[in-house]
Amino acid sequence: MAHEAADFDATLAAAAGDDPALLHELRAAFAESLAQQVDLLRRARCDGNWEVAALRLKGLGSSFHAPELVELADRALDGAPGEPAVLRKLAALCERFAARHSG
Repeated sequence: MAHEAADFDATLAAAAGDDPALLHELRAAFAESLAQQVDLLRRARCDGNWEVAALRLKGLGSSFHAPELVELADRALDGAPGEPAVLRKLAALCERFAARHSG
């Protein structure tokens, strides 16, 4: 996981360059999008809504070089709407990200 976190941080740093305000903005945008998509996934009650939210999470993970997120999105795509194990792991990922990137 440390390697994945470093890849994620490197991706953001490369995008932001020497602009700390932009780096903060990118982190906040990622966190907001992650939280929104996890919430949509959590509330999905049909295959279509579940799949759309999981695909958005996968795209977010791919765009920000967050392989753990991509893997969890793939697990969601392979599972049924409301899959509790996937939702727990995504919630834990959101919490870890928030703890690492707060402040």
